[in-house]
Amino acid sequence: MKKHFRSLLVLTLFLSGFAAWAGAQDLASFEKRVTKKVLPNGLTVLICGRHEAPVFSFFTHVDVGSDREVPGITGLAHMFEHIAFKGTDKIGTTNYLAEKLALAKVEKAYAAYDRERRKEVGSDPKKVAELEKAWKDAIAAADKYVVKEAFGEIVERQGGEGLNAFTSDDETGYFYSFPSNRVELWAYLDSERFLHPVMREFYKERDVVYEERRMRTESQPEGRLIEQFLATAFVAHPYGQPVVGWPSDLQSFSATDALKFYRTYYVPSNMVVTVVGDVKPNEVLAIVEKYFGRLPARPRPEPLRTAEPPQNAERTVVLHEASQPFYVEGYHKPDARDPDDAVYDVIQDLMSAGRTSRLYRALVRDKKLAAFSGGFNGFPGQKYPSLFVFFAVPTPGHKPAEVRAAVQEEITRLKNEDVSDGELKMV
Repeated sequence: MKKHFRSLLVLTLFLSGFAAWAGAQDLASFEKRVTKKVLPNGLTVLICGRHEAPVFSFFTHVDVGSDREVPGITGLAHMFEHIAFKGTDKIGTTNYLAEKLALAKVEKAYAAYDRERRKEVGSDPKKVAELEKAWKDAIAAADKYVVKEAFGEIVERQGGEGLNAFTSDDETGYFYSFPSNRVELWAYLDSERFLHPVMREFYKERDVVYEERRMRTESQPEGRLIEQFLATAFVAHPYGQPVVGWPSDLQSFSATDALKFYRTYYVPSNMVVTVVGDVKPNEVLAIVEKYFGRLPARPRPEPLRTAEPPQNAERTVVLHEASQPFYVEGYHKPDARDPDDAVYDVIQDLMSAGRTSRLYRALVRDKKLAAFSGGFNGFPGQKYPSLFVFFAVPTPGHKPAEVRAAVQEEITRLKNEDVSDGELKMV
């Protein structure tokens, strides 16, 4: 989760830059350059022409992250993101009909193995070992048909750059860039992987995701702290679950679970496709309709039912680690659609944006209690009520308790004193 906080810092700087860029141009004139259309199947398409270079970039937003996971399938949204790069029934296979039958045998063998090993009473170790071998043999048989990294190789061979994706608490996003004469190829490739995904190499990739968890969370003191921090802050809402998933779930959920997740949430009405670059909107829109219009219309997922109950007492997490101390505290706040969310954005800038911010001046410059400090509005997500967090890295010889007292002093000041006109102008 160290990487996560670094990402927060980068995002904060990006948003600051974006705000300056947005303010530097006429918003109304920019909106006129954006073409928007909702296809008959429910997919929203946004296209913006920018002709500075003969390239275009796309971003496919799927309105699902770890927010829709329940115990037993935590980490599945992230897992499907990985699978979306494994190809389709036409890409990444030497014989899909045979591979499909082999993958069905993998699922049947895994279901039998998983059922036996997870028996709470009466599990037979010998039978578990036999079923595990049968499952792994089935995987080996299916792997014979795999053409590895075929999707990525096509993109790179045709001039693609930045092929990547991410999963957060709130969304899953896919993106890369292409030369502007490759619009139709992009539309075919990316509509195909959402139209005909294949759970290819699923269990090998599940192991990759588990290693990712070990590297970013279990091997990082900050990662372990933030995971426990969120699990303590949210007792009911999915924001308390790690995006990468709990270890036991990463060793249990199946390709069948992933396919069910895909069919529920990867529906056109739950997706937005954005194209920006050296393109003509009308031409691109026709191509997008031709390919993405093939995605079958299905009902939009129902809104999330579980809301976080009010917190009535302070909750504290302390991890004793042989590492650099790290301090974080959070306060529950409304989601990004709340009318007062702009106020929280101002507080974020006032308290943590750069060397003139209050936390930097108080904790880093003046008291020299911290090497780094900051605050963030909307952690770990913004779709639902979340947290406003303050964090700091104590300097040698200083303890988290001293940082806590200094942060509390600045919060009290914010509560009891007006913000000066000069500070507001700076924000």
